[in-house]
Formats: sequence, structure tokens, C-alpha cells
Amino acid sequence: MPHRGWQGPPHSTNYGSHPWAARWGHQRRFVFWRFLFVFGFLSFLFLLAIGILLTLALGPLRAAGVSPDVVVLAACGIPLAFLLLASLVGGWAFRRIGTPIADVMAAADSVAGGDLSVRVRENTPGELGQLTRSFNHMIAELERAEQQRRNLTADVAHELRTPLHIIQGNLEGILDGVYEPSPENITSTLDETRLLTRLISDLQTLSLAEAGQLPLHRVNFSASDLLSDVATSFAALSADLHVNLRVETRGDADRLGLYADSDRMDQVISNLVANALRYTPTGGTVTLWAEALPGGVRLGVEDTGAGIPADDLPFIFDRFWRGDRSRTRSDGASSGLGLAIARQLVQANGGKIYVESQPGFGTRFTIEMDSAVH
Repeated sequence: MPHRGWQGPPHSTNYGSHPWAARWGHQRRFVFWRFLFVFGFLSFLFLLAIGILLTLALGPLRAAGVSPDVVVLAACGIPLAFLLLASLVGGWAFRRIGTPIADVMAAADSVAGGDLSVRVRENTPGELGQLTRSFNHMIAELERAEQQRRNLTADVAHELRTPLHIIQGNLEGILDGVYEPSPENITSTLDETRLLTRLISDLQTLSLAEAGQLPLHRVNFSASDLLSDVATSFAALSADLHVNLRVETRGDADRLGLYADSDRMDQVISNLVANALRYTPTGGTVTLWAEALPGGVRLGVEDTGAGIPADDLPFIFDRFWRGDRSRTRSDGASSGLGLAIARQLVQANGGKIYVESQPGFGTRFTIEMDSAVH
């Protein structure tokens, strides 16, 4: 939906029916009368001073032989010329100063009323132009944050609904005698409660990381050891999936020291490996690698899977994003929080994470971190 701008007076009789248009007209009238009062008062004082000066100068001018017509012309022309000049200056000031201020005031009223789609015209130069640009940027950020909040609420509700329905259906089936309270049925219900617990834990971690309140315990450790530990954890799963999981150390192994929260970085690499194994076909390869950088370390997780379409790449770190939207948890799909958590944890540890992918040729996630503190 395009943003509405404050583009001036209405061109149709229906314009005034919009609440934001009414605010726009009210604020401009308010500022106009303020300008009129100020310029009118100053003009009155100036004209009064001119009148007094002309009165005092009338006698000397006559004594000097100046024609009375010239005196009358000066007495009338000077105030009229000043009024014309004051009108021109006042109109210019209102257009260059009053109008932008009125626009910002009207837009602020609309924002206070809950309308985050309004924008102020940005063709004003100078400090007022900077004010309008800053105001529009602020409203755009507020609108983006509000949209993210709504999306998060909808996504969380969607993710919670499925396991809750399964738990409710299983329990009602047992109570109604449809299902036997067998270990299999109870285990199935328990698995859904574990899923809820994991989802809530992931949401809590993500919220704390985004707010900068996630506690971190940074230590010096080896990137090689980190990748080896993760590979060991996923060895059984990769064997079951018939996917080759390997670790590579590129360059000088002595320069692969990291300074970060080892547990959180283990969580990051584990999320990336789990994602890679999920989308790598039988016979494929998932590679964990590390290499030294000047003053840092680069880590990578790459696979020979299906890859990610270019249109999806900008969104893969968003909450609840899934590469294949037709997959469900019953198919083995995740909740869609793993990559969002990975990005936040990497950033919380002072690093950066990137992704490169090409459909049919696999995906590579790259992490750059500071080296160990000696």
C-alpha cells in the first residue's frame, strides 16, 4: 500500500471526509493565524514608528521648501510599500516555514491517532527539510516495528495452535475411549509438549538477544574444537540420513582461537548443521570449516543440497521462515526460528553471518568472529 503524503489543498469535494485531511487543514489554519498575528503586530509597530517619524519630520520638510505633495506621497507611499513588502515576506515565510511545521504537526496528530502510513513532504531545504526526513524515517521505523509485532503475534499463534490441537485431541480421545492410554499415544502427546517447550525457549532466547539482554559468558576457545564437537553430536543423524558430514581446518590451526560464548556458538553451528542436513539429499555432503582472518576467524557451514531461491534469500533470517512452505513438522521441518536465533546470537557475540546459495548447487553460511583474547 503506498504511503499517503501531505500534498496540499484538496482537489475534490470528498477530500474533507478524511480525518487526516481535517487535521492537515486545522494545523495549517492554526499556523497561518499565528503567522498573521506576529507579522500583523510587527507591521503595526513599524507603521506606528513611520507615522511618528513622518510627523516629526513634517515641519522641517516644509521649512526646507519640500512640496506638500511630496510629503503626502511619502506619508502614504512608505506605509503602503512596507505593507506590500511585509505581505510578500510573510507569504514566503509561511510557505517555507509555516507550511512544513503545519505538515509535521498534522502528521504527528495522525500518528498519535494510530495511522502510521502518513508521510510528510520532503521537498523543504535546510533544517526543516532534515526535520521532515527524520520524522518520516522515524514513522517508517515505527510502522516496520508494528508490522513485525503483528507478524510475530500471528506466527506464534499459528505455531502454538498445531501442537495444542494435537495434545487436546489426544487427551479427549483417551477420555472418550477412542484411543487407548497406551505408551505410544502418551509418548506422542508428550512429544508435542516437548515441542511447545522448545518453541517457547527459542522465542525467549530470540527476544532476549534482540533486546540485548541475553547473558553471555565469553571465553577463549578453539574453532576447530567447536566444529569437531558439533560434528560428533550430529554423526548419528548424518549416518541415518546417509549424508557425509566432515570438518575442515583451513590455514594455520593455531590462529583459530575465538573469543565468544562457546555454548551459544555451539547452538549457532548446531542450528546451521541441522538445517543443512534437513535439506541435503542422500549421498550429499555437509562441510564444517574454519579459517583464520587478520584479527579474526571465519567459520562456515555449507551443503550440497537443493539451495535457496534468490527471492527467498533476503528473508531466511526472519522468524518462522521456512524454505519449503509445503513442509510441516510432521515432515521433519523446524519451527522456523533456528536461523533467526543464529543471526541474533552471532551478532550478540560481536560477529556477522552471511549466506550464499544457488538453487541446485547448495548453500553456504559464513560467520566472521573476533579472534581469541591473549
